[in-house]
Parts: sequence; structure tokens; C-alpha cells
Amino acid sequence: MSPQITVSVLGEVRSVDTGTTGADVFASDRSVLVVKVNGDLRDLDAPLADGDVVEPVRADGEEGLAVLRHSCTHVMAQAVQELFPEAKLGIGPPVRDGFYYDFDVDRPFTPEDLKAIEKVMQRIVKEGQTFRRRVVTDGEARAELADEPYKIELIGLKGGSDVDQAAEGASVEVGGGELTIYDNLRRDGSTAWKDLCRGPHVPSTRLLANGFQLMRSAAAYWRGSEKNPQLQRLYGTAWATKDDLKAYLNRLAEAERRDHRRLGAELDLFSFPDEIGSGL
Repeated sequence: MSPQITVSVLGEVRSVDTGTTGADVFASDRSVLVVKVNGDLRDLDAPLADGDVVEPVRADGEEGLAVLRHSCTHVMAQAVQELFPEAKLGIGPPVRDGFYYDFDVDRPFTPEDLKAIEKVMQRIVKEGQTFRRRVVTDGEARAELADEPYKIELIGLKGGSDVDQAAEGASVEVGGGELTIYDNLRRDGSTAWKDLCRGPHVPSTRLLANGFQLMRSAAAYWRGSEKNPQLQRLYGTAWATKDDLKAYLNRLAEAERRDHRRLGAELDLFSFPDEIGSGL
């Protein structure tokens, strides 16, 4: 008989085998994306310890949505590097209503590029790749990410008092007490892609199939300084359900229709004659 440990699940004390994970505890609830263990977010496959207090985290809450979006960010970056192998990775955090990732590429992304990237993302999601977390040393991380200069720079920020002040969004990658790399694994166990990241992530890319869309691209200076290289930032949005995504896109469209700047020009409430000057 396996050694037993005691964990508290939603206020219920349970005896479980040593090595039991969040995925084991919530095996019957497919809506659980990650777990909160003693107040900290963890991957579903993280083993539990004796005395742990375990809570489910689903996509219908802010924390679950952030995990969903951050996982979608990794899929987007994987798709970008598949289509643009020379692309160098910046930072890719979840944000309100979506996510972004910064890339160092030879030219700005075009609308056609976004369509191609989204198509590759859909294929990766359909493949059902899994996210696997690995703890690495600083030296191991530098060796594995030797071709990613921005990641190497982030490794140097680990342990700082406020990494997000040094680089916006850096805390999602190097904000913890240890360095971790997430591998995206194919069904045969081979590594499709990897990235420096704190996590946690959804267990499978299939959980992202309900609703995501790339929105736009923009320029952004590395670490927010005009003295640094200008990167290309890709924005996307992701939601728990297709209906949630549709509702969000409808809200954006309605806001656009009500934009007073556009309406004012269309109704001729104000104008900017070229012969006078657009600044007058």
C-alpha cells in the first residue's frame, strides 16, 4: 500500500497517496485548468504535499482566464517562430481581455501574417500539445536559450526586488525564486517548442480551442526604453467559451460604432480641411 498524505480539498480533509496531483484530485472535473495550493497557482500535474490546501481554478474567473491567456501566448509565440524562424522572443504576459508577445523580427507583421499565425495556432491547439514544467539553473537556462538574447537578459533580472519595473511583464517569466522552462510536448513525447516561464499553464492546448483571436500588431521598445531595439508586439484575446469571445468582439464593434471621433466626422459636426491644415 502506498504511503498516505492528508490534503484539504474545498474544506474536506482527504487521505491520498503520496505523489497525488491536482489532476488526480479533480479528475472528474474537466473544467479545472490549474489548482491553487496554499494560495499559490500550480500546474495540475504538480504533486501535492502533506497538509496542502487545494482549490480548483477554472476559466470562469480572473485567475483562470489569465492562465488560459498566458497559455495562448505560448501557442502564438510557437506559431510565430514556426513561420518566422529568425524571430527572437521578448516577453509575453496576459493582460486585461487578452495577451501579447513581443518579437524581434526583420519587418513589421502584416494582416496576412496575423492570419497565417492564427492558422498555425489552430493546428497546434488541435494537436493537443501538453505543457511540461522544468526547473533549471541559471547556467542551464542560458545554455538552452543561447539563441534568445532577450531571454538571456531576463535571466539576469531574476531575484530583483521588482522585475516588472525593470521590464514590463517580466514577472511572468522570472519573477519567482527559481527559473523554469516550459516544454510544449507532442503526443509522441517530443518537444515542439519551449520558453522561459513561471507558469502555470493549462494541461493541454486543446483547452484553448473555445475562443481565441489575434487582434493587431504594434511597435514596442524592449523594456519600454527608446534606447533599446524596437520590437513587434502581437496582441490577441482568449476567452473561456466561443460565446464569450463573440460577446467581446461585439462589444468592441459597438464601441467603434459609437466612437465620437468617427461619428463627428461622418455627421460633419467637425472637419479638418486639407487646405487649412489638419492641425487647426
